[in-house]
Amino acid sequence: MEQDYATIKALLDDRVEKYNQPDFIPNDPVSIPHRFTKKQDIEISGLFAAILAWGQRKTIINNCIKLMSLMDSAPHDFILHHREHDLKRFLGFKHRTFNDTDLLYLLHFLRWYYEQHESLETAFTGEQNELTSQKERLEHFHTLVFSLEDAPQRTRKHIATPARKSACKRLNMYLRWMVRKDDCGVDFGIWNTMKMSDLVCPCDVHVERVGRKLGLITRKGMDWQTAEELTDHLRVFDPADPVKYDYALFGLGIEEKF
Repeated sequence: MEQDYATIKALLDDRVEKYNQPDFIPNDPVSIPHRFTKKQDIEISGLFAAILAWGQRKTIINNCIKLMSLMDSAPHDFILHHREHDLKRFLGFKHRTFNDTDLLYLLHFLRWYYEQHESLETAFTGEQNELTSQKERLEHFHTLVFSLEDAPQRTRKHIATPARKSACKRLNMYLRWMVRKDDCGVDFGIWNTMKMSDLVCPCDVHVERVGRKLGLITRKGMDWQTAEELTDHLRVFDPADPVKYDYALFGLGIEEKF
C-alpha cells in the first residue's frame, strides 16, 4: 500500500461527502432513472442507462432520453402492453455498437420477464433469493437474459458476466443504484434482498487509475478479480457500504484528474 489506510480513508471519506450529493445527478446516467417514480420504471430505465453507459456522458444521457421517449416515457407499461407495430419506432436506434437488434431483443426479454415477475431483482438473486455472491448473481443474470430461444449472439457482449472475466463495471453500477440506501438522494435503494456489503465497486478507467495510485489495486489488468480486490480494500474503510467510495474514486478521477 503506497499510503497508509488512515490517510487514504480520510481522503476518500471527504470526497464521498463532496460527490454523493444531488448535484451529481444531472450530468450522470443515474439521471435517467431519476426521471421516474414507479419502481419498475426505475428498474428498466436504470438498466438501459447502465447498458448504454460508455462513451461521453452527454451522449449517453441524450440517447437514453431518446430511448425513454420511444417507450412513451412509461417503460414498464410500454414493455408489457406494446404491440408488434409499436416496435418499428426502434429501428435505426444506435449507441456506439449497441443497435436496434440488441434493443429489440432486450425489450422482448423484459416483456417475457415482467409478465412473470414483479421486480427485476430476482433476475439477479434467483427465484428463491438463493444466490448469495455477486459473481453468482451476475452470471445468473447473463444466463437468464440469453435463455430465450431467439437470443442474438451479438447482444451478449452488451451484458457482461464474470464468467468471461469481465469486471462488469456497468452492471455493478446498476446494482449500486438499485441496492444502496442512504439519505443523499443519488442511489435508489429499492431492492432489499442484496446487502450493500455484497456490492462490488464499478471499475471504469478513472476508478482504476485512482485505485492504482492509492495502492488499492495491485493486480495487472482489469477483470472481475481486480474489481473484487478493489472492493476488498474498500471494505476495510467501511465493511457495511464499501461501494460508496465509488463516488470518491470517480470524482477524483474525472473532476480532479487525480
